[in-house]
Amino acid sequence: MTTESTSVPPAPGAWPPASRGHAHGLAALAPRRGAPDRLALPPRRTARTRFAAVPLVAADAMAVLLAAGPLAEPHRELRLLLLVVGGVLVLNGRAGLYRTGPFTSVLDELPALAARIGVVWCVAAAAVAAYTPALAIGPAALCSAYATQLVAVCLLRGAAHARERRAGRAHPRSALVVGGPAAAQRFAAALGQHPEYGIRPVGIVGARHSGDSPQPNGERGLPVLTTTEEIHRAVIQNTVLDAVFLTDEPDLVMLFQHYGCTTWRVGERRHGAPMSEHLWGFGCRRLVPPAERRGLTAKRVLDVTLAGPALLLALPVLLLCAVAVRVTDGPGVLFHQERVGQNGRLFTLLKFRTLRPADETESATRWNVANDRRMSAVGGFLRRTSLDELPQLWNVLRGDMSLVGPRPERPYFVSQFSKIHTGYADRHRMPVGLTGLAQVHGLRGDTSIEDRCRFDNHYIDHWSFWQDVRILMRTAAGLVRPAGS
Repeated sequence: MTTESTSVPPAPGAWPPASRGHAHGLAALAPRRGAPDRLALPPRRTARTRFAAVPLVAADAMAVLLAAGPLAEPHRELRLLLLVVGGVLVLNGRAGLYRTGPFTSVLDELPALAARIGVVWCVAAAAVAAYTPALAIGPAALCSAYATQLVAVCLLRGAAHARERRAGRAHPRSALVVGGPAAAQRFAAALGQHPEYGIRPVGIVGARHSGDSPQPNGERGLPVLTTTEEIHRAVIQNTVLDAVFLTDEPDLVMLFQHYGCTTWRVGERRHGAPMSEHLWGFGCRRLVPPAERRGLTAKRVLDVTLAGPALLLALPVLLLCAVAVRVTDGPGVLFHQERVGQNGRLFTLLKFRTLRPADETESATRWNVANDRRMSAVGGFLRRTSLDELPQLWNVLRGDMSLVGPRPERPYFVSQFSKIHTGYADRHRMPVGLTGLAQVHGLRGDTSIEDRCRFDNHYIDHWSFWQDVRILMRTAAGLVRPAGS
């Protein structure tokens, strides 16, 4: 089995707490499966908000229909509809204009909408004129269509936002407030007195002080939650859909985003932010997960496009490796091991077996087996050439991993490293990968975890589609001179 390494290997033992010095003292976010204190994370709750953007999408599409209606030729109208509707939906989606929130206003959206509608109409008209000059749209018709769509989209989007605000007031979303209890109680009280924002605080996440009442309706205010178990119970029982942060807590942001909650940061001073982005005077912004913030759909497309054909092309090699492992090491060709993926989600990683551990404890907590005498010649060859990693292409196709990203680690070591190395848990902001920036810089096998953590976070902070391509090219070049893992 291939493992990652550190210069300070911890001793095996029971699942340890993973507090990193936060005041709330939360337990580990990704405990080992089967451990007695493990708290299973529920599936992401996306079904409740999956169709939240439908009214806005429908409003944009209807506005295009109203704008294209006065045009004379039906065949020209059909071409324009396809071009304009597609262009508007794509540009608005990339600009985040289909996200809903407590302070969304069509007047704040108006500059972005006007610019994108104008660009789409100009491009669509130019395309029609280039392919069919006889059907070119004149300046007057083009300006009329643009103005008609702009007015229509304001009216329709305004109606959609008004409907959402009414629904929010009638059925507010439960929320947890993260921060110091005193400040969080004051913020929750202000938010509770203004139901127009559609958010109803049901608890505080922070450190409980002497004299604080745990009763939700007591004189002291909302209950204070201090452990992962209490947060888990509150999220499930109160159907919590929002988490409002008064302080920076990256680990908790990841936890709530895993739950499927919308996360908000209040109290920051940001120049250039829309004036309407506030909760009763508290400046507010949405904390967007990296994959959503940076449009990582292209990353997933790259994974599927390359991993699928690579898996098919590698089938002969996979069969040869499987036969070799079966002949030399006996039954059990594939090795299954639990690893920690994006946002602390556990998944089963696949590899060719290169060594048979004594038991599950050794597999989960032993650090390095590179020089283990139990390893056969075939196992050593697979490790040196990284052929034992080929089955992970299936993990990539399943969506457990990406081709490029931080290497996944076992839950036991994630807990240990999160305590030892600052920023280690931040590696899980993006999908874990088959290769990564650290690996192409030689940080594989028995190398410094601190260095690899620094490279992984640098990769996440400066991610781009081209950087993934570059890392894959460097990985392919490195296979010519394999050093193993």
